[in-house]
Amino acid sequence: MGECLFCNLPDERIIDQCDHTLTVRDGFPVSPGHTLVIPKRHVATFFDTTEEEQMAISRALQKAKTELDQELTPDGYNIGINNGDAAGQTVFHLHVHLIPRYKGDCEDPRGGVRWVLPEKAVYWGTN
Repeated sequence: MGECLFCNLPDERIIDQCDHTLTVRDGFPVSPGHTLVIPKRHVATFFDTTEEEQMAISRALQKAKTELDQELTPDGYNIGINNGDAAGQTVFHLHVHLIPRYKGDCEDPRGGVRWVLPEKAVYWGTN
């Protein structure tokens, strides 16, 4: 844990916190306002969290969304968690992505998170 990126965040990165979570802007944002909610306790995946931590994560996401609505007025959001190597997790301390979306930020946003497997993303118009 001594080398864990999220266990050693500098105070100036933290934009909000509670007893169980930290909220920060993503260091490599995919859109303006891209935010991370991170449990304070070092756990690898969402499935390792307690019910109390899950509730705190949910409250932190809602609070961050409310603030982003006021600050940047996005048109939508993606919420994402990568759990495990096969799901693309690269930092093995749970972090929940809150990604503001804006009309026109991509050609066709339909399918949303399904694009993690591009060949499976387009499902509309099929039987």
